[in-house]
Amino acid sequence: MAFQCADFYDAELSRHNRHLLAAARFGMFDRVLDVGCGAGQTTREAARAAVKANVVGVDISVDMLEIARRRSAEAGLQNVTFELADAQHHNFPAAGFDLCISRFGVMFFADPAAAFANIARAMRPGARLAWMVWQSQERNIWSGAIRQALAPGAAVTADSGKAFSLGDPAVARDLLSTAGFASVDFVEVQEPVFYGPDVDAAFDALSGLYMVKDALARTDEPPDRPLQRLHDLLDAHMTAEGVLFQSRAWIISAERVTD
Repeated sequence: MAFQCADFYDAELSRHNRHLLAAARFGMFDRVLDVGCGAGQTTREAARAAVKANVVGVDISVDMLEIARRRSAEAGLQNVTFELADAQHHNFPAAGFDLCISRFGVMFFADPAAAFANIARAMRPGARLAWMVWQSQERNIWSGAIRQALAPGAAVTADSGKAFSLGDPAVARDLLSTAGFASVDFVEVQEPVFYGPDVDAAFDALSGLYMVKDALARTDEPPDRPLQRLHDLLDAHMTAEGVLFQSRAWIISAERVTD
């Protein structure tokens, strides 16, 4: 199941990934920290570019990190390591990194102010960050549409809204500035999320995810009804390039303040 989720997320965000990699502007000597690295796709990209330095990916998922380590070994990458760690608390080496990247991995901290301050301590003065985060939930119909198909009329929960916690640039800018970053900038990315080459493939992939399983466990309806609504929703979003939902994200860039 972990392999399925890893492949699903990488495919889902393939169009977003290229924007993040371009914004990161990896240098061959950059020591890179990848926060919320998941199965390590972005970490491996960093390691291939920063060939004269070490790259570290951190995540809180044991299963995803196992996949990340395996795939990095299969790719023959020698300059990448993965650590089971919560970036909010982890004891990173002080000023140990030149660049911090994250692909939708920095929105979920219980205490974002503490997390960003901890990440800042790990960055050398003048170091850069390139993070991709979702804009507001209202601008990302993929989230609300799927949840409403599964449970029409259900209220948005705190957990489901967490993914969009940095969607307001003013909030994100204030958190980063307080943590010790300057030149905070936002670039909009409008790319669709990809759920599969056809409706059946998308339906099978989504049916295995926690979001869908959780919704089915909470409903009093026979499961075939919400699943049929989900199938109909995916069918309505079928295009010549597969099942696509429009989305909006920010790439946040900033620099660690020089002491």
